[in-house]
Amino acid sequence: MSISGETILVRGACPHDCPDTCATITEVRDGRAIRFGADPDHPVTAGWLCAKVRPYLERVYRPDRLLYPLRRVGPKGGGNWERISWEAAIDEITTRWKAIIAEYGAAAILPYSYSGTLGILQSGVTDARLWGRMGASGLDRAICCAAAHAAVAATLGARHTADYADVQHSKLVLIWGHNPASTAPHFMPFLREAQRNGTHVVVIDPRRTLTARSANQHLQPRPATDGALALGLMHVIFAEGLHDEAWLDAHSNGWHELRERAAEYPPERVAEISGIAAATISALARRYATTRPALLKIADGIQRHQNGGQTFRALLCLPAVVGQYGVRGGGLAYSTGGYALWNNEALSHAGEHQPTPRTINMNRLGAALSGEVNDPPIKSLFVYAANPVGSTPNAGLIVAGLQREDLFTVVHEQFLTDTADYADIVLPATTQLEQVDLHRPYGHRSLQYNTPAIAPLGECKSNWDVSRLLAHAMGYDEPWLHESAEDVLRTLIDATRAENPYLSGITLERLQTEGTVPLHFTAETDVPFAGGRFATASGKIELLAASLADVGLDPLPEYVEPAEFRQARERGIANGLVLISGASHHYVSSSMANQPSLQRREGSPFIEINPADAAARGITNGEDVLVENDRGWCRLRAVVTDDVPVGVVVSPKGPWAKHTSRGRNINWVTPDALADLAGQSTYHSNIVQVSSAD
Repeated sequence: MSISGETILVRGACPHDCPDTCATITEVRDGRAIRFGADPDHPVTAGWLCAKVRPYLERVYRPDRLLYPLRRVGPKGGGNWERISWEAAIDEITTRWKAIIAEYGAAAILPYSYSGTLGILQSGVTDARLWGRMGASGLDRAICCAAAHAAVAATLGARHTADYADVQHSKLVLIWGHNPASTAPHFMPFLREAQRNGTHVVVIDPRRTLTARSANQHLQPRPATDGALALGLMHVIFAEGLHDEAWLDAHSNGWHELRERAAEYPPERVAEISGIAAATISALARRYATTRPALLKIADGIQRHQNGGQTFRALLCLPAVVGQYGVRGGGLAYSTGGYALWNNEALSHAGEHQPTPRTINMNRLGAALSGEVNDPPIKSLFVYAANPVGSTPNAGLIVAGLQREDLFTVVHEQFLTDTADYADIVLPATTQLEQVDLHRPYGHRSLQYNTPAIAPLGECKSNWDVSRLLAHAMGYDEPWLHESAEDVLRTLIDATRAENPYLSGITLERLQTEGTVPLHFTAETDVPFAGGRFATASGKIELLAASLADVGLDPLPEYVEPAEFRQARERGIANGLVLISGASHHYVSSSMANQPSLQRREGSPFIEINPADAAARGITNGEDVLVENDRGWCRLRAVVTDDVPVGVVVSPKGPWAKHTSRGRNINWVTPDALADLAGQSTYHSNIVQVSSAD
């Protein structure tokens, strides 16, 4: 307990969906957080926070923060609420659920959550335990990285990557379909230092992003053609004998077959597909094959189209062709998330669950609520750590589903989001400053403990605490549904450490004391895939992925034009533009998008359009435009810029629909079709019409 007037420092971790997972320090006086900053001693955070998180106290103490449970009064979406007690809220929820289960079975209840927090307790444990015990429908959380994770599992066996600092050993860095200046900003100081020391940086991205502006070279392929471009690079490398045959013979399966596939992609053909000149393709292939170490840095946006899985597979094969896996400063920079894989039984108690009756792909939420799922139909939706109306594709269809009078919707949130507006019951949620959690980054290689800095404001409760309340009211008495946060985390860490050497020496008590604790690496494991050792069944990199062939997929990377592009051409749609809805600089998806200071910095919702496309449509810079297709429409501000190529428009995701001029954001036009692998989202396989709103 602190003395009145005394300032105490509390260590925490940023919970948002970013690979940096910054270490934070909150200054607290008399129970109130007075300053929120970065840990100066953390090797990645290094004393500074990104533009998104710096004003976090603004979020915590916003006057419109939800502090008490609410019940809808009047029509759904009408905006009228009455305050109720937690007892009344939990009783109403569980009474409705028991009636639904009695009539339809627990499969009629769908929990919907995603990356509002990445903490293992408030996300992973909460996601697994109550719903498994209940026997509710499972959720296929495939909106972000499903195809990439499946591709890595089939090819490399594990998501292993070096720390950011290792880029300073690289002589060449290809940053492909990734804008770390906005989405992994703590990587950028390491990259800048490498550039000052002579590292050549190439950015491959249709948009001239913040990262691209400081690159040595920027290539702008047509959207969704990256797989063809990667195969074109391999074609040149193989054709000119620049591949590392000895390494491939020793450490790979299927390289001869891959060479045959790449032979189908000469630079001239790839130039026609991608819009990148054949000579440029050949030159980059030679540079990549003859520069060591060479690092390929990729992220999840590149696989959010209909050929996303095979695109990712092609990119994973590139470092193998030139023997760069297992080289410090070379190989692949994707995700460190595979090092601290939690013991699943300790996390979920899956062995004591009901069988999952069915699984619903989150990308198809609108369709599922609107009749695609009907055996049984979804009769109740419980949303937490997510804002599907703001962030999920085909949002108009989601809104139509949420307006069903027979759908009972509960939203656990910090604010009245676009989704909460359609709820029957809204429950107030804690922020990171008010809850216990443990974080496993996917950009660096430490575990980070979050100690609560302040007591929950009002009557806010964490995801885990709400889960415990619901379990009790449902009559579930299993002890693992009611444990304290600390007991859950201690058991999880201990069980994982017993089987995972990367957690050697890590305990809950050490995490609580130190805040950040690095994972344990040896000389043999420090460099990912050192010695050509992979976490596949064969111990080799699977360039020909038999596991994909077993489920009827092409075991070799291949380029296939997205169906939406082909169908638009076949239907003779005039003036269609490819819309990319990548990351905002100031928001994490829709998180933070209601904060006034960040809204001012980001500006009103906009769409970037090339001057030639704007002129052809009579569009001037700054005017409102209508963006539309068969799925819906939205109204945005036009930014006329040559940062985007002809035929492409870019509108960053994140703005809430209620904050736009017509109550719709870009997800009213994004597709809910699924990709070629793992049910992945296809946001960027999107053809739209853009016209003057006047």
